[in-house]
Amino acid sequence: MEIKLQEIATFGVAGNFTGHLEQAGEASCFVNVQVADANAPKAVFPTYIPNGDENTPSYLKVFPFNDYRIIFPKGEEKLQIEPECAIVCDIIYDGDKVADIKPLVFGASNDCSIRKEGAKKISEKKNWGECSKGLASNLIKIDTFTKGSILDKYKIASFLIRDEICYAYGEDSFVSDYSYIYEQLITWLKDKFNNQEDKGPAENIHSYIVGANKPKRFMISIGATRYTEFGETHFLQNGDKALVVMYPSDVYTFEEIKHRAIRDNLEEDDISVLSQEVIV
Repeated sequence: MEIKLQEIATFGVAGNFTGHLEQAGEASCFVNVQVADANAPKAVFPTYIPNGDENTPSYLKVFPFNDYRIIFPKGEEKLQIEPECAIVCDIIYDGDKVADIKPLVFGASNDCSIRKEGAKKISEKKNWGECSKGLASNLIKIDTFTKGSILDKYKIASFLIRDEICYAYGEDSFVSDYSYIYEQLITWLKDKFNNQEDKGPAENIHSYIVGANKPKRFMISIGATRYTEFGETHFLQNGDKALVVMYPSDVYTFEEIKHRAIRDNLEEDDISVLSQEVIV
């Protein structure tokens, strides 16, 4: 399946993995955000809106994805990998409303983020121009987006390679460990795409979607995993290599994945890997 990412509206989910927002120092941004239950994600945020109208912030019209590099934002010091599972979906509308979301493929995503005070919206810390983010080129077909599907056996790992040493950056986590996944996530996403208000760090996503003539396909990074102690306390530097890997846990062990990450030997049909060099 050919995926033309430049033609796809892209989004992220904030707070879909217990403990991540606290580690990232962003939990306080959401104290006034009302959620359906204590485990619910906090918000959907946009990262790229192709063909956005005049109401869409100009920075969201810049294509931020690159398979090979992250270019450091000028004037910033704190940049972290955000290891995520991304899903590419067909979108069905009923009038102007998102009526259904049909996941097609999944893969490794780096929803890279700036840690800084004073950003009014989540998206301001996500798209700072070209080469801000990444999506693996090897995307894997989804059989069904329900419990018992291919995704149940997949894990998300991430690494930072610095001075030829490979460090685990995010916790090795099952996709099924997300707070909201499968049917529950789809129901939540439909509500947010249609009804999320421009309030606090969140934005009115529906106005962007309608203004962009209702894109028929979305890419959604469904949430960053928790960091290891190293990942929580170490920010990206020039020359680092940032890796996010999704792999079937019934075929490979974490130790094997880490060993192969060091050797740059992760090209397999059943592995989705994103490897980016950090450039200041």
